[in-house]
Amino acid sequence: MRAQPTLGALLKNLRARNGWTLKEMSERSGIPVSTLSKVEHDRLTLTYDKLLQLSQRLNIRMSELFSENVTVPDMPVTARRSIGDLERAVRVNTSNYDYYYLCTELRRKRMIPVLTRVRVKSVSEFGDLVHHSGEEFIFVVSGRIVVHTEFYDPVTLEEGESIYIDSNMGHAYLAGEGCDEAVILGVCSSAEDGLMDSLINLHAEDAVAK
Repeated sequence: MRAQPTLGALLKNLRARNGWTLKEMSERSGIPVSTLSKVEHDRLTLTYDKLLQLSQRLNIRMSELFSENVTVPDMPVTARRSIGDLERAVRVNTSNYDYYYLCTELRRKRMIPVLTRVRVKSVSEFGDLVHHSGEEFIFVVSGRIVVHTEFYDPVTLEEGESIYIDSNMGHAYLAGEGCDEAVILGVCSSAEDGLMDSLINLHAEDAVAK
């Protein structure tokens, strides 16, 4: 079975398609040669701000860096697998959350797993409730969270508890009382294409707004 591309492989292929050396790609992207080299050899990943910088300066879609919208033939999925860990996760840091996108080398995923560190403690600090397509399942790994949703009263979830919601409904996850930081594991899914794009755009808006 052919291996799925990592972020390093995607960057290497992008550089090859354009005939750039590492130095030329560094000059175009503003990211040091040593950093790009480590990423290409899968010894380092990039934080969200660096991925956004790459996207803007090289004029490519952010989703291409997550392996989500690469055109591939429609073939039945029979034996795919991906082992996720924080070292290989794609990190996205915002003022409210630190996201760790897992198993990003798999294309055309039906579910998007993400580990999130929740720091924000109030709705006023969070801002507008988030909406996006699909559904999501959230499990509290550690700490305590308060879940705010558009049509329900807030609910507090302790470690080991979980919630399943319609993601089109406005929602926000806040660190609960007496908890400086909570860690949650989320799984997002959608029948529509482009869920990863939607999530990435939400992060970009948060980075600008905050």
